[in-house]
Amino acid sequence: MGKPLFYEILEKPATSCIIALCCAIWFYIQKKNIGYSHVGLSYETAIEGHHWRIITSALSHISVIHLVFNMSALWSLGVVEQLGHMSMGMEFYLQYTLVLIVLSGALVVLSYHVLIQRFKLEYFRRVTAVGYSCVVFGWMTILSVKQPSSKLELFGFLSLPISFAPFESLIFTSIIVPQASFIGHLSGIIVGYAIAWGLIHGMTNYWAITMLGWIVFVFVFSLKRSGAYDFRFLVIEPVTDPSLPSVRFLASGNGRTLQMSTLPVRGSDLV
Repeated sequence: MGKPLFYEILEKPATSCIIALCCAIWFYIQKKNIGYSHVGLSYETAIEGHHWRIITSALSHISVIHLVFNMSALWSLGVVEQLGHMSMGMEFYLQYTLVLIVLSGALVVLSYHVLIQRFKLEYFRRVTAVGYSCVVFGWMTILSVKQPSSKLELFGFLSLPISFAPFESLIFTSIIVPQASFIGHLSGIIVGYAIAWGLIHGMTNYWAITMLGWIVFVFVFSLKRSGAYDFRFLVIEPVTDPSLPSVRFLASGNGRTLQMSTLPVRGSDLV
């Protein structure tokens, strides 16, 4: 007989919080009838400056099947939080979750760019990626390298050897969720191998907090600049010479107003 759920939550606090956050976002999306185009990441939205979508696309799910698959896999992968004796643990888990979210999202956009510009596959210009799968596949890959004897539990009854889980799950999700992003999943696997093999390393709490700060800054700035949300305290204005950007704070009532010059966005088609 397994441990009570309460004790498992205490053993996987970070995983439990991420699952709760993703479920809450899914519930909000369903309640507000929000679609892929509002939160997803595509090549066109990326070149239009919607960089905030790297975060929203990772944490959002539209299909309940997709949500259940990702969260059940993530719950099993939360064992990483308990592997402090193997140079992992909760800090490692949180630090490299940030890396997986940002780098896998960036790799998806880069892959779309190559497919569109090099191979002229215009179909990928408007393909929209949504879901936590990039991070899930990344952690599958890391565990398959660092602890190949582990098992991946899916839906509470399906058990896969972790050493083959990334590619088995790649095929499995393509069958049960036909619209799943193959490129997104593959991007997570690639970044996962880069972390597991030490090509991406050196993350500490300092760098993780610094990275989180930049993520928040870029998220808010791109959200404002794209017009998706109006932050009244943040004002973006062009200067006379667009080649000379400037950033400054001006007193404005009880707070401060950030003025920043921006270059015009070129080469993007609005749809």
